[in-house]
Amino acid sequence: MLGSVLVAACSSVSPSPQSAGSAPVANAGRYSISQDRAPSAPMDPARIRDVELVPLNRTMAGNRSPYNVNGKQYRVMASEEGFQQTGLASWYGEKFHGHLTSNGETFDMYQVSAAHTGLPIPSYARVTNLENQRSIIVRVNDRGPFHNDRIIDLSYAGAYKLGFSDQGTALVHVESIIPGQQNVLLAGASAAGNAAVASAGGRYLQAGAFSDLRAAERLSSRLRELTTRPVFIRSVQAQNAQQLHRVRVGPIADPQEIERITDMMVAADLGQPYMVDE
Repeated sequence: MLGSVLVAACSSVSPSPQSAGSAPVANAGRYSISQDRAPSAPMDPARIRDVELVPLNRTMAGNRSPYNVNGKQYRVMASEEGFQQTGLASWYGEKFHGHLTSNGETFDMYQVSAAHTGLPIPSYARVTNLENQRSIIVRVNDRGPFHNDRIIDLSYAGAYKLGFSDQGTALVHVESIIPGQQNVLLAGASAAGNAAVASAGGRYLQAGAFSDLRAAERLSSRLRELTTRPVFIRSVQAQNAQQLHRVRVGPIADPQEIERITDMMVAADLGQPYMVDE
């Protein structure tokens, strides 16, 4: 029954490199450890299977709407078609490994899966780490994260593939995928991730490129004061073997918003940005 399974979801996960899950759990006694953590055994990347897009078979399991967790009400979307979201992702791991997800499946931290408060279960989504441009496809089979500052919880393996398993959170872009309607299938490479975001109609404003990381961070801080769009630094190796830190805003699909952010940057004396696809 969904009501009893929901409390097994990652409602309290608050991962950091050493420990996770600092918030209280309504049924904490059902778990053998009190705080979430990374696997005690090293990850074997060769054992992480890519998510296969297959036709979806949904039941009421995990899809009761509305539902309440920790005194807050949540609703499940009638359809995920066209859904996109940008925000913080976190991960959950050993504490929940082997326990039931919200639709009664067994959570496996060594494979790619995800929890979301509103996407139908099961469903598929493309998740792009905007801090390094890695991208993967996940299967959503759980509910969470029940924290106001996060939009999606990935299994530890998912966070590992996106390159943020050694930290608590990462800024990501989530885009729903309906089997048979996707334009690009991803294998996890950064170039593929960039192409996928571009195919969804999103491009980036490059605000500057610096050899000095502190200069890039200063510009990033200024930009976050001007826009609610994601601002991130992408570091690459230049031809002279020197690191180059590119400050970018996006993804942005609306031409009018691109023009508005460009005008704001020029007015704030932050230079003239230009559009890039990756």
